[in-house]
Amino acid sequence: MWQAEVRVDLDAIRDNVAMLRARTSAEVLVAVKADGYGHGLVPAGRAAVAGGATWLGVATLDEALTLRRSGVEAPVLAWLLTPGLPLHDAVGAGIDLGAASSDMIDELVTAARRAGRPARAHLKLDTGLSRGGAVAAEWPALLEAAAKAQATGDLEAVGVWSHFACADEPGHESIDRQLAAFHEGLALAESYGIEPRYRHIANSAALLTRPDAHFDLVRAGIAAYGLSPIAGETYGLRPAMTARARVMLAKRVPAGQGVSYGLTYTTSRETTLAVVPLGYGDGVPRHASSAGPVRVGGTTARIAGRVCMDQLVVDVGDEPVSAGDVVTLFGPGDDGEPTADDWAAATGTINYEIVTRFGSSRVPRNYVGESTR
Repeated sequence: MWQAEVRVDLDAIRDNVAMLRARTSAEVLVAVKADGYGHGLVPAGRAAVAGGATWLGVATLDEALTLRRSGVEAPVLAWLLTPGLPLHDAVGAGIDLGAASSDMIDELVTAARRAGRPARAHLKLDTGLSRGGAVAAEWPALLEAAAKAQATGDLEAVGVWSHFACADEPGHESIDRQLAAFHEGLALAESYGIEPRYRHIANSAALLTRPDAHFDLVRAGIAAYGLSPIAGETYGLRPAMTARARVMLAKRVPAGQGVSYGLTYTTSRETTLAVVPLGYGDGVPRHASSAGPVRVGGTTARIAGRVCMDQLVVDVGDEPVSAGDVVTLFGPGDDGEPTADDWAAATGTINYEIVTRFGSSRVPRNYVGESTR
């Protein structure tokens, strides 16, 4: 008997990836960073490969090495790298690494010599997001350093890449501007003798809306988990995560009763309160206080008062609810339950954050689907 669980449908991940794969002639990388967006790094990665992904993408070196230690053999790209990391471990494990500066090229050369094999690098150009990547003024220096390292056999410039800022807003003027800057960066790379096998800039949103940005590789993130990056569009994706718990206690209280810390919620009538053993220590946003929707019995209700560290309270009115009944916070919506998008709207955030929060919690993840075999 479970008290609370995050249920992950691995077949949904597999099928979402297969659908995305059918939309492009490029290879598909599925991002499994942040513990697979809360769905589980290794299980999500394996389900993605089963759906046709030829690459997996992670943020950190530890994530990449965990995939390798778990027996995942697909190409892996890791891109969030600070100075001084044991990059030789990654090079030795055949992990591709992002590079956005000539200093990082120097680190990759050192790692390659220690590992006894060339480092595989994806050179990142900042086309306007102003986050990772070399800006236009520094791009020639990065290309020169990479070309020299390639000439000595210490590095393979496998990829050139960038990242959109506003692809989730189709028609935003920055998309074309960034795409033009990417083309210019690729042309300059060619002049330095850098001819990457993989050129990539498209995230989930661009994969779904900008086929002219697909190049050789597309990077599917949130869409692989069945959530759309474009507000109001589903694209046939199926959410893979369901978060639910069992009622710990149900009790009748009179009208005028304050509920939870601060007594910010007061009952308007005699009602039943259901106490649920989930809180912000489990990933429920505290911003969901008096806002987060849940499905209990045959009704949808909202959290009553503040979300606590370990529990929350739901005012279910006269719904016949008892201890042990299931309360679903969000899921695919098949049975009328709220979705991660509903929770994002209620708490002023994005669906990415909702699922990632729950995956990093103490609530056990249970996997379903044929892909668990």
